[in-house]
Amino acid sequence: MPESPQPFMKQLRNNVIRAGLGALYFSGAHHLLRPLLSGVGAIFMLHHVRPAREAAFQPNRHLEVTPEFLRATLCHLRSRDIDIVSMDELHERLVQGRFDRRFAAFTFDDGYRDNLDHALPVLREFDAPLTVYVASDFAEGTGRLWWTALEAVIAKAEQVDIQIGNSALRLDATTPAAKQATFDRLHNWLRALPGEHDLKREIEALCTTYDVDMEALCRSLCLSWAEVKTFAADPLVTIGAHSVSHCNLAKQAEDIAAQEMTASRARIEQVLERPVLHLAYPYGDREAAGMREFALAASAGFKTAVTTRPGMLFAENAGHMTALPRVSLNGNYQDARILPVLTSGAATAMWNGFRRIAAA
Repeated sequence: MPESPQPFMKQLRNNVIRAGLGALYFSGAHHLLRPLLSGVGAIFMLHHVRPAREAAFQPNRHLEVTPEFLRATLCHLRSRDIDIVSMDELHERLVQGRFDRRFAAFTFDDGYRDNLDHALPVLREFDAPLTVYVASDFAEGTGRLWWTALEAVIAKAEQVDIQIGNSALRLDATTPAAKQATFDRLHNWLRALPGEHDLKREIEALCTTYDVDMEALCRSLCLSWAEVKTFAADPLVTIGAHSVSHCNLAKQAEDIAAQEMTASRARIEQVLERPVLHLAYPYGDREAAGMREFALAASAGFKTAVTTRPGMLFAENAGHMTALPRVSLNGNYQDARILPVLTSGAATAMWNGFRRIAAA
């Protein structure tokens, strides 16, 4: 079977991004662009924080940074006199137009145990608040971290037999490069399936065939409710909602999408006995969160909701509180030299075609 062009394109895109970040840094262009593009602040997006792993096959590497890189980011922000604030404080500053000092917030998606074990100690060193968006099924120990399950399937297989449409395929998984190509192909296929039940059916079939226990994987990686409660007791920590099942909300009927937001919040509030006022959309890109979802989050009473659309914050974002952009701290680009580029706004502005607001 000829190799899919997608893995090549993904590698090319990563190389282009890395080259672009390097060019901005070495040219010094980010210094010139900072006054124009840095806005009033930024929301940083993270998932895992844990020590680097040695495995050659790590297709989800972009979702994890080391404690050292998180510390370098915090040092950089402090060196620029950027205030590190909670999402409540960020909301207040945007609403009140208080922009005398630039500010940044740290947000963590899904609710991983390493946020408690590895991220919190680093953030405490800087007295830096954080918001952790918990998917309630993950805290229940029943969630589908299907991208992690897919990695586990391919990591242990020499080949993956799969039926895609009318085609029975046998995908090579003998080398790290072949595993990556197979992962990319299957990941793209699973993300593009029409409904959540289709994704559930296909990933569960793969896990059954290749003996991967998805619930055990969830329990091993995600905070339990007891741990969420312990985490939330720290004054630096805000717990937000991240839906019930981590589904693509834009693919759901409107009532289901609304229920995913509100039932997740209700479950967290029941455990913590305090209001949950902040939301992160699962996946959070244009295919998963758009105008309908922004309106649903607002009508559900969330003060803020964050996307994964790249961007800095500007005064105009105050009019789009449930469509806030973020800056990804991506595990593929853990070089302290890129931090001034990220906080200058130059990288996200290039990505967005120099539009300040992307809330439609």
